[in-house]
Amino acid sequence: MSEHEESRSTDVDEAFPEQETDDLPSDVVDEAERLRRLERNAVDDGEADAYADRRETILDRYDYTDHIRTDDGNEVLVLHPAEWQDEEVIRTDRIDDLSRAVELPLDGAGDPDEWEAVDEQNRALAAAVREDHGDVHGDTAAALADYMSNHYAKPITSASRDELLEFRNEYFVRNAWPSSEQRAVVDDSLELVFETAEKPCPDVRSEPSQ
Repeated sequence: MSEHEESRSTDVDEAFPEQETDDLPSDVVDEAERLRRLERNAVDDGEADAYADRRETILDRYDYTDHIRTDDGNEVLVLHPAEWQDEEVIRTDRIDDLSRAVELPLDGAGDPDEWEAVDEQNRALAAAVREDHGDVHGDTAAALADYMSNHYAKPITSASRDELLEFRNEYFVRNAWPSSEQRAVVDDSLELVFETAEKPCPDVRSEPSQ
C-alpha cells in the first residue's frame, strides 16, 4: 500500500469506524451522496476519480458498493450490499432483503427547489457580511457562498473544518481570483461570516494556509 493510500485509509477509519450493523449508517449514506455530487461536478478526471475512490473505500468498510441507475434521464445513486453484484451485473438471486439497498435520486423535480433555497440562504448571508464589514470580506463571503452551494449544496453555517480548509487552501486560491487584500484577511473573513450568522466558526487558523 502506498503512503497516500495508507493515509486515505486511516482518514476513512477515523471518520467512519466499523459498526456491527447490516444497514448503512446515515452519515455514510450522506457522505456517499456528497461524494457522488462532487464527482459529477469535478473539473477533471483526476478529481472525479479521487471522489469515486473515496466513496468506494468508505462503502467497502460496510461490505457495500454502488451503481448508477438512470430513471427517465435522472440519475439515481444506488447503495447495496457488495454480495448482490457479480462484476457489473446485479444478481437478483443473491438479494435477500431489498430494504438493505438505499436509493438516492440526484436529479429530478425535487432537487432544484432544495438547492435554490440553500443557495439563496448562502447568498443572503454573504450580502449581510458585505453590508456589515465591507467589500473585501464581502467578496470572500460571496466566494464561500458559491463554494458551499455548488460543491456541497449545504448552508455555509453547516460547513465542517475540513470543508473550510478546502475552500481556503484550494477553491479560494484557484477559483475566486482573490485580491491581495482578501488573501491577507481570509481567516478573518471566514470568522466574520459565522459571526454574522451568530454561529461558531470551525477553527481554521491553527492550520497554516497553503
